[in-house]
Amino acid sequence: MSAQQKAPRSRQAATESAVNEVRLVGRVSQAPEERVLPSGDVLWTFRVVVARPAAGGRRTVDALDCSAWSSRVQRSVASWSPDDVVEVTGAMRRRFFRTAAGAASRVEIEVSRGKVIRRAGSG
Repeated sequence: MSAQQKAPRSRQAATESAVNEVRLVGRVSQAPEERVLPSGDVLWTFRVVVARPAAGGRRTVDALDCSAWSSRVQRSVASWSPDDVVEVTGAMRRRFFRTAAGAASRVEIEVSRGKVIRRAGSG
C-alpha cells in the first residue's frame, strides 16, 4: 500500500464521494401543474408512482413528489399526462415551509432530466 492509500480520508474527499442522484421509473399520477412562486419563478410539479417489489407488505406503491425548475425539463413535463410512464433523474431535496401550525418540511425530487417511456393508453 502506498502512503497515500494509508492516509485517512479527509472531509473533502468524503464530500467529493457523496452522491445525491435519484432515478425513478413510474407512472404520472395526475396532470403536472405549473406554479408561479411569489418571486416570479416558475416551476412544474407532479407526482410519480413507483411500484414496490412484492414483499408481502401492505403498501404496494410509493408516490414521490417531483419538481421541474429548468426550462428544458419544464417543456417536457408540460406534455405529460396521467398514467404516462416516465423516467426522471434528479436530486432529493428537503423543502421547508411555514404552516398555520408552525414549520413543516417535505422531501421531493428536483428533476434534472425526464422523458416519457410510454404514453398512457399505448399498451
